[in-house]
Amino acid sequence: MQLNEADPKGLIRESYRIEGIGDPECRSILVDWALSLPAGIDSALALRVVIAEYAVPDHPMTSVLTEGLQAASPPQRRGGRAGRILSEG
Repeated sequence: MQLNEADPKGLIRESYRIEGIGDPECRSILVDWALSLPAGIDSALALRVVIAEYAVPDHPMTSVLTEGLQAASPPQRRGGRAGRILSEG
């Protein structure tokens, strides 16, 4: 995947240029970014591409992107009774 596909509007790139940006602003930008991805683009792959290109240690956007990547992972089956109830329902 190319960077221009992963960040089509340059939202993630620009977020790293904003002085004093905090977690709430980064989360809002992440939502806008996710909504701007073209249909059919794998958001987890796009997150990996932008992290590889833009990530800066100790920047709030890096933490938000990393959290987003973890949240984009497929859910795992719950074991025990809870797993049976969810899959039977």
